[in-house]
Amino acid sequence: MKKLIIPLFAIALFTSSCDIDKKGKTELPEVDVEVDVEEGNLPEFDVDWADVDISTTTKMVEVPKVVVVMEEEEIEVPTIDIDMPDDTEKYEQELIVEAEVEDVEHEIKIQEIRATNNRLYVIASLTALESTLGDKTLRVQDQVSLNAPDLDVKYIVIGEKPDRIFNNNNMYVASMNDLPATVKDAEVIYKR
Repeated sequence: MKKLIIPLFAIALFTSSCDIDKKGKTELPEVDVEVDVEEGNLPEFDVDWADVDISTTTKMVEVPKVVVVMEEEEIEVPTIDIDMPDDTEKYEQELIVEAEVEDVEHEIKIQEIRATNNRLYVIASLTALESTLGDKTLRVQDQVSLNAPDLDVKYIVIGEKPDRIFNNNNMYVASMNDLPATVKDAEVIYKR
């Protein structure tokens, strides 16, 4: 009798999600009072599974977006003119230090530029302000114009490094005391 219950349970499970066409004659075993069981025939079924179609539908949903608007403004920008002893050709370039911040607005300002050999160290401070940004991010920047030969420029930011991939372009230190010795020994050519 146990052998009969398992197939019937399995058939009942499949009938809830498919069309079934019965084929053939159905016979159940005959049961005698003496519990003699004769072999019967289980019904044969032709099973058609449900059709499944996968597609897309266009719907209007709310998607968070951050829009940063850059506006051009006329401002006073410090200009540094460097003459090298070997009278190398000079060209004008912008030394721009940037940081990408979130949570609260920040201000970034170039404090010093130091020079050693053919390298410049642009040292800026990053300070958190009081205004909140909500769920937006903001890029802050400061710049100095430079008229000089081709020099290697390294940017160092004094302050806490914001947790954004963009900020990996600069070196961050906690204070001026944490500057590497090569930077501390370099000559200050600009100071705000």
